[in-house]
Amino acid sequence: MKNIHSLFLLLFILQLSAQEHSKPIRIERSNPFAANPLPNEQVTYQNPIIPGFHSDPSVCRVGDDYYLITSTFEYFPGVPVFHSKDLINWKQIGYCIHRKEQLPNGINIFAATIRYHDGKFYMITTNLTGRSGNFYVTATNPAGPWSDPIWINIPGIDPDLFFDDDGKTYVISSPFDLFEINILTGELLTEGHKVWFGTGGRYAEGPHIYKKDGFYYLMAAEGGTEEAHSETIARSSNIWGPYTENPANPILAHANAAGQGNTIQGVGHADIIQTHDNSWWIVFHGYRTVSDKAHHILGRETCLAPVSWPKNGWPVVNGNGVATVDMTCPTLPLKPFPQKPALENFDKKELALEWNFIQFPDVNNFSLEKRDGYLSLTGSSEKIGTRNSSTFVGRRLTDLYFTATTQIEFDPKNENEEAGLILLNNGSHFDLMIEKSNGKRFLIVKLQFGTITYKSEKITLKPGPVNLRITGKKSTFTFSYAQGNNAFKDIETVDSKFLATETVGFFTGVYVGLYATGNGKNQWLTPIIIGLNIWQMMLRKSKKEDFLIFRPKKRIMTFIK
Repeated sequence: MKNIHSLFLLLFILQLSAQEHSKPIRIERSNPFAANPLPNEQVTYQNPIIPGFHSDPSVCRVGDDYYLITSTFEYFPGVPVFHSKDLINWKQIGYCIHRKEQLPNGINIFAATIRYHDGKFYMITTNLTGRSGNFYVTATNPAGPWSDPIWINIPGIDPDLFFDDDGKTYVISSPFDLFEINILTGELLTEGHKVWFGTGGRYAEGPHIYKKDGFYYLMAAEGGTEEAHSETIARSSNIWGPYTENPANPILAHANAAGQGNTIQGVGHADIIQTHDNSWWIVFHGYRTVSDKAHHILGRETCLAPVSWPKNGWPVVNGNGVATVDMTCPTLPLKPFPQKPALENFDKKELALEWNFIQFPDVNNFSLEKRDGYLSLTGSSEKIGTRNSSTFVGRRLTDLYFTATTQIEFDPKNENEEAGLILLNNGSHFDLMIEKSNGKRFLIVKLQFGTITYKSEKITLKPGPVNLRITGKKSTFTFSYAQGNNAFKDIETVDSKFLATETVGFFTGVYVGLYATGNGKNQWLTPIIIGLNIWQMMLRKSKKEDFLIFRPKKRIMTFIK
């Protein structure tokens, strides 16, 4: 009898077990509106596809090659050009604004559009300093050289070029005034006609026109480039309108339940591209926040999402209008480029493409030819943080976690002279710097944002080189130093949000680099050399001029994620 009971119990347990396994597995999402990857979904790529301050992306295709540009505002060279074979892996190949002669009165480049037509590339954009207005440049090779500007008399910002299949060319900008244009001369062939008012979101900008299935689609960004940023679209059977809005607008937005809690916020300013396999994709910018989810330091970064665009229908971005860091959709066959080292040896005739200046540099203050293997800088009277050209050279921060290290030997002769390692965003800057006071050399941390300037306690330096280090850990920056064989000692730790765009304003992101300034005085007596194992500064006098020299034998800057 026990055996029968045991057999019955075993069968009962097996039956219950089978019933349990036959039940469907329920996967709960904490946010049912979101599009976060489900467990065990394979991640195919990650956003951002171009990290760091790379805003307002625009893209075009030539065969199976893709070219992308972004806005650059006060930095020179301006409007970087990237190349890709798969829309995910990108390599910078040049700049559209690479000569002072193109914009001799200053540079402040807003959103740009890149298009390819009949063997020629066109980049059209807005410059808002010096000679302000809209213009385009052309090139047969996207890596350059690019032509001098052709200026066009249209209102607004963020112009777009559209080449219709009947041979006509049109230009449109943020007020949605459409013009036919002579693309050879820039002459407007018609008066402007307002073809759309947008959906009512503030600061409409970045319009693009596409033609598909006999419809003209007009897409634009609305809501301002903060959390409410979004992308909307309308269409018409006639390029001159009237345009009917998509009833499902916005097609891309994170200021909703679907985007709530998403690492990427402020999405918008997009451009759509059809690939060589006929799939559709959208590039756009967004930003990654730090600490309290309300501040971002890296700037607006270029992201990518798939688009479903049925015949006679409306484009749908990634199923529900949001994108995530981890994307799981099918992609083009991936063709990555060799990973570029983070180390720069300054052993070429020109700086690597990642390095930028503020405005057009004084060529007499920057040289790679004064001494082989050295970058030489001459300190100027211009203070760091102004909109004018200063002795600054830097590169974008691209990661929330990083380490930048240099070695500096600098014994200033005057109390107005200072030089060091810097974090810079829209004129505000955090400096790990050497100065002189009462005949002694000191190291301090100086934090300047807006009208506020904070200085740490002065650290008296011993003779000889000083190792400088800035460490970023998402919500904080830590400034450290070392001399001789001693370990690094932390001086200050500060919340990174004080260099965030929400704090200092405008549309860029944090740069890390080197600077030297005479703080309003032209007298600069102390040349500097940076090199040795990381960066080294050492005294050098020239009969004709005094200058800073940066010389790395092994590396100048290390970025550690």
